[in-house]
Amino acid sequence: MDLGTTIIVVMLGLLLLGFPMMVPLASASVIAFAFFMPIPHQIIIQQMVSGISPVALIAVPMFIFAADIVTKGHTASRLIDLAMTFVGHMRGGLAVTTALGCTLFGAVSGSTQATVVAMGGPLRPKMLEAGYKDSFTMALIINASDIAFLIPPSIGMIVFGVVGKVSIGELFIAGIGPGILILLLFSAYSVWYAKVNDIPTIPRRTWAERAKAVVNAGPAIMFPVLIVGGIYLGWVSPTEVAAVSVIYAIILEVMIFRSVKWHELLHIARSTGLITAVVFILVGAGTTFSFVISFAQIPQAVIGALALDSAGPYTILFAISIAFFIGCMFVDPIVVILVLTPIFMPLVNNAGIDPILVGTLVTLQVAIGSATPPFGCDIFTAIAIFRRPYAEVIKGTPPFICMLLLVAVALIFFPQIATFLPETAFR
Repeated sequence: MDLGTTIIVVMLGLLLLGFPMMVPLASASVIAFAFFMPIPHQIIIQQMVSGISPVALIAVPMFIFAADIVTKGHTASRLIDLAMTFVGHMRGGLAVTTALGCTLFGAVSGSTQATVVAMGGPLRPKMLEAGYKDSFTMALIINASDIAFLIPPSIGMIVFGVVGKVSIGELFIAGIGPGILILLLFSAYSVWYAKVNDIPTIPRRTWAERAKAVVNAGPAIMFPVLIVGGIYLGWVSPTEVAAVSVIYAIILEVMIFRSVKWHELLHIARSTGLITAVVFILVGAGTTFSFVISFAQIPQAVIGALALDSAGPYTILFAISIAFFIGCMFVDPIVVILVLTPIFMPLVNNAGIDPILVGTLVTLQVAIGSATPPFGCDIFTAIAIFRRPYAEVIKGTPPFICMLLLVAVALIFFPQIATFLPETAFR
């Protein structure tokens, strides 16, 4: 067998045997170096180290640490209460509150799975009690949590920025427009669903209650303001703002809300270390694997087979969307970014496509794939949290996936949705 065939056979075999994704990536790379590549074997170590060496990746463990702290604290409940006081009385207000709460918490945590956990726990029982079907409720929580991947801080954008050599600060700002558009679509669908199913409303809150909710949630709302405002105004870099987010998370949950004790920070830090280790192993293994497939000229073969080297911008953007969407349905999003980005970025640069637009589109497709059957990671998080069978969890997802894909198409034809804010802030 040639190198390409060997890589496919090894990876598929190990995946079918149930090994985590880092094992097939590393194993395929080791076999390639051992039997097919006439270069020193120590280069495999150099590639792994170079993969995790970029300074921008320092932001990853810090954002994870900040997300772990706020997930354990009272930030989620205060954001839910804030959203409920302003939109809860509307038709479909509780569903809109869920979508808005997921967006706000996603802007704090930057994690889709943390958002599913933090929002799903308190909001799902309330929606069921109000008369919403469980399939709709779970699908809304899962897909609204995907907005966390678009609105900063986003680990997916950090990884894409490092691999694609694109400004992470501009990517962070670019994700805001699509994130808000998704929130509006989900909210409109929730209102329509509530009217069709005659879901009852709740009493309107008084302005005094709203003012109290704003005061209670004010420190939490400052979290995304610090991140986005600091980058937008040029005061801090994405790496620096990650450090600021950790400090602010500690101040918020330990000193202001007092929901986390000082001694609990050590346990949270250990959990963060474990998650960071997994992410960095994936990044190192993915970087090595990208080197292997580049040596085997697999990207050139794929591009040539699809005739993308002479394709126009729209065709390239649609090809990128389809490739990342399908990939994230089966494989961890970080791995998909690491493997596919080096294949498509030369095409993007040659075609003169704005890499910020591409990064936003890739992040959106990664978010969609994370909530799409058969193996979207958010689906299995929901199964664990809600204790419901797989078929029931995915039953209500098609309308939301269609809306997300509609936003992806809108980004291709109207790139200003993503590029307007970065152009205003940085160019």
